Amino acid sequence: MKRWMASAARRSREIVRNAATAAASAAALRLRAATRLSRVGLHLAAGLGVVACVFPFLGHPARLWHKRRWSRQLLGMLGVRLMWSEPDCGEGVGKVADGGEMIVANHVSWLDIFVINAVAPAAFVAKDDVRSWPLIGWLSMRTDTLFIERGSARAAQLMRDAVRLALRDGQKLVVFPEGTTTDGSTLLPFRGALLQGALDAGAPLRPVALHYMDGNGERSTAPVYVGETGLLESLWCIAIAKSLQAHVRFLPALAARGGNRRALAGAARDSIAAVLKLPGGGI
Repeated sequence: MKRWMASAARRSREIVRNAATAAASAAALRLRAATRLSRVGLHLAAGLGVVACVFPFLGHPARLWHKRRWSRQLLGMLGVRLMWSEPDCGEGVGKVADGGEMIVANHVSWLDIFVINAVAPAAFVAKDDVRSWPLIGWLSMRTDTLFIERGSARAAQLMRDAVRLALRDGQKLVVFPEGTTTDGSTLLPFRGALLQGALDAGAPLRPVALHYMDGNGERSTAPVYVGETGLLESLWCIAIAKSLQAHVRFLPALAARGGNRRALAGAARDSIAAVLKLPGGGI
């Protein structure tokens, strides 16, 4: 009886000790996340100052340099490790080619923008309603974003002209042809209409595969930004995540000149699906 009681007491102490350790660990994670977000807030304020006071006086190369630097710092503050690769290059090495091209990527999170900018700073094509988003809309309008106005043939033609001119001018443009975000476990159909500007300019199309992993090498849902998830909730999930990695893989470019936008969209989707090991099938 005494032996049983002593064993039960030891188990009880072990349970209490494990619970205390778990509580302390959770508190430490919350504290780290709060510290990260505090630093991000200061970083955002500094970025707003640069965009408002410095960007108007900078040339295009200098603006790209600031985009890359600011985005890499943001990822570091959030505890996100950036890993990238190019065709025939190892992970985390290589130099993204200069020159005008349209980058076509799958879309998981708002974080995708800064992950791409940290490697290949570019202008982004966004939905017109992004203009009205608090703070983000203001930043987007001042950092070379091109906005898609829906429901107007004239607006669509103006967008095609703006994309064509930007690509011919040697700029990089990023589009997310799925049109929305996913949780990373699926790949939606690619909309060929978004690629018409590359065809008009005769610029190459660069498929880019994005995915996020945790410290165990498993797909991470921390950055996922879908459904009813709010921006602050998403920020917290990223900040509290442990050993979060953002993987960016630049795939061989597709020739757009003389191509068909529907076939081009299907080829880009299939190449990304193959890398992410997701079902292919074009559009």
